[in-house]
Amino acid sequence: MEERAFVFTQQGLSDSLKRNPLVSCVHYFPEIGSTNRQAFRLALDGAREGEIVVADAQTRGKGRLNRVWQSPPGVNLYVSAILRPRIEPATAPQITLMAGVAVAELLSGYCPDGVSIKWPNDVLIRGRKACGILTEMKASTGAVDFIILGIGLNVNMDREDFDDLLRGTATSLRIETGIAQDRLDVISRLFGFIEKWYRVFVQTGFAGMRDAWLAHADILGRPIRVVDRDASQDGVVTGIDADGAILMRQENGSVQRVIAGDVHLLGR
Repeated sequence: MEERAFVFTQQGLSDSLKRNPLVSCVHYFPEIGSTNRQAFRLALDGAREGEIVVADAQTRGKGRLNRVWQSPPGVNLYVSAILRPRIEPATAPQITLMAGVAVAELLSGYCPDGVSIKWPNDVLIRGRKACGILTEMKASTGAVDFIILGIGLNVNMDREDFDDLLRGTATSLRIETGIAQDRLDVISRLFGFIEKWYRVFVQTGFAGMRDAWLAHADILGRPIRVVDRDASQDGVVTGIDADGAILMRQENGSVQRVIAGDVHLLGR
């Protein structure tokens, strides 16, 4: 594959995504602080649903809980989409789960085995993090004004490109497949899956994609520890509720609904 196949341009991105019914406009930046932050500003100024922000590099990329997202130039996908679903604020976290299903289906096309969703916002390949999802919203009383769906996907990073702290826990499509991937093709496929599952979400909520989420989630029957701020609780996952909350059976037999926190697998 020629080197130019890996280069992002405004025209190349627009051409790759022009047939997607969800994507209404592409804003491309060679470098930006944060695609989520830029998309948020655009949404405040009245940007339409489906406008997306793509960057070749981020200087202030972030993940959930303000964790730093390593964002070097020329190798990965950093993209944020403006969505305007007519939902209540309490339903907004389900957008993260929807995106997880879309990304898992995308990655399964490259790696048929070993792709899994880690609740609520990571997608793994063979137990290593390949993608992080960050959603942010603005809401008025009882209704969502807009949601920013941010996705960071490691595409062509090599093992030595990761920071020391991430090298043992992160991966990329290139590492897992042994082949450098065309990022234009990857982003086109990604938004094909996002459009598919967003349409399902708008019609049915999480209930319509629950089975698809479970098919990619290596969590049922697993002992976990949920850490939320300074508190933690252990239990065994018995399922996921219709609204996306994890159902966890604790040692005393009670079933707890988990709606927030970091989930750590404790082994089989």
